[in-house]
Amino acid sequence: MWNEPSDGVPLQADPSAAAPQPAVVATVEPGSIGEELGFQPGDRLVAVNGIRPRDLIDLRMLCGEEDLALEVEDPDGTSHHIELEKDADDGLGLGFTEALFDGLKQCNNHCPFCFIDQQPPGRRSSLYLKDDDYRLSFLYGSYLTLTNLLPADWQRIERQRLSPLFVSVHATDPALRSRLLVNERAGQILDQIAWFQAKRLQIHAQVVVCPGLNDGEALVQTLQDLARFGGGDWPAVLSVAVVPVGLTRFRPDGDGLVPVTPAMARRTIAVVEPLQQQFSERFGSRWAWLSDEWYLMAGLPLPQRASYEDLPQQENGVGSIRAFLEQLDDATQELPAALPKFRSLSWVVGSLVGPSLKPVVERLHQVQGLDLRLQSLPSPYWGCEQVVTGLLTGQDLIDGLQGKDLGDAVLLPAVLLRQGQPVFLDDLSLETVEQRLGVPLQVVGGAAEVVAACLHETP
Repeated sequence: MWNEPSDGVPLQADPSAAAPQPAVVATVEPGSIGEELGFQPGDRLVAVNGIRPRDLIDLRMLCGEEDLALEVEDPDGTSHHIELEKDADDGLGLGFTEALFDGLKQCNNHCPFCFIDQQPPGRRSSLYLKDDDYRLSFLYGSYLTLTNLLPADWQRIERQRLSPLFVSVHATDPALRSRLLVNERAGQILDQIAWFQAKRLQIHAQVVVCPGLNDGEALVQTLQDLARFGGGDWPAVLSVAVVPVGLTRFRPDGDGLVPVTPAMARRTIAVVEPLQQQFSERFGSRWAWLSDEWYLMAGLPLPQRASYEDLPQQENGVGSIRAFLEQLDDATQELPAALPKFRSLSWVVGSLVGPSLKPVVERLHQVQGLDLRLQSLPSPYWGCEQVVTGLLTGQDLIDGLQGKDLGDAVLLPAVLLRQGQPVFLDDLSLETVEQRLGVPLQVVGGAAEVVAACLHETP
C-alpha cells in the first residue's frame, strides 16, 4: 500500500494552511486491533505515520502499512502516541462519524432538475448539501459531474486508482450538456471519459432524461457516444442508467421543465430497447438500462430479472423493483395454511410501485387469518401522484392513512427513513407519525422482513 505525503497532509505542514480535521471514532469492532488498543467512540485519530488523512480513502491506504504510529486525542484533548505492528491486511476495526475529514466538495452546477433545489426551505441542513465529491462517488456510489475537479483531483484519482466512479452524463453534446448543467465546463465530458479510458480507469454513467431537452435523438446520440467507450477488454464505461427526471411542486418557476408522461415513457422505452439489442451484439451485454420507473409510468410490465444481468445499476433504480419482486416470490414460496392468531396489517408503498405488488399481496391473502392491506400512496408533499416508495414523507403517511382502519400495525419500508435515524424526508419523526396515526409503525427492510412481519407477531 502507498504511504506518501500525497496520501494526506504531513503532520508538520504549514500551520497556516487548512488541515484536515481528525477522524472521530464512532464505533469499535469487538475483538479488533482498535479495541485492543483501547479506542472508544469519541476518540480522534489525528495522524497515521505523521500524515493527516483527508478522508477514509487516505486512512485505509495509510493503515495498510505493517508498522503504524498513530497520533490520537481523547475527547478531552489529551494526546497519545501509539506504535504497533500488524499484518498488512489487518484493519483497525474502527468506524468513523464522517467519510471526509477536509470537507465536502460541493456542486458548482445549476441544473434546473436538481432535486436539492426542489425542496422546501427550513428542513435539516444535510438535505441542502449539493454533493459532487469524487471521493463519495468512489466510496458509496454517489453520482458526480466531474465539473469541479482540479488538476490535483485528477492526479489523485489516477494515483490512488479510484475506480469505478459514478458519473452523471445527461448528454454528450457539449452545448447541450453545458445548457443542462448551466456550466461551460460541462461540455468537456467526452474528453474526460477519454481520460478515464487512457488511464485504464472506469465509470458507471447515468442519464437523467428531461422531456424536450435530452430525450429522443439527443438520448440516442448520448448512448451511442458513450458506447464508444463501452467495449474492449477494459471498458471505460461499464454501464449506463437511463432515468426519468423527477419534478416536485417546490421547483423554481420558469425552469422550462415538463414532467414525464406515460406516452413519453413509452417513447423512451421504444428508443432504448433497440439500442440494448445492438449493445448486446457488440458487448455481450445490454450495457444501457432503463430504470424501473419508465415501465411503471408507461403501464408496461417490468422486464424479466435475467435482462438486468448482474444489476450494475440497481442502486439507481434499475432492476431494484424487479429484484424486490423476485425476493418476495422466494419468500412466499412456502406459506402456512393459517396463522395461529388473526393478524391485520397495512403495508405502505409508493403509488408507482403498488400495482406491481398486488400479485404478492393476493398470495399472502391465501393464508387464513392474515388480513394484509396494501396502502399505495401518492405524495401531496412533493406534489406527485405517482411516486416511488423511498420519496414518501411523514406528512404523506398522515395525509394518506389518517382516519383509515389500518389494522394492528403498519409495515413501513426502511427506505422511508433517514439512514440510521427514525426521521422522514420532511423531518417528521417516526414517533410523531405513529402518534398521529394511532397505530404502531413496524419498520421492515427487505422482502423477507415484510413476509416475516406478516406471518409472525413481533414481541
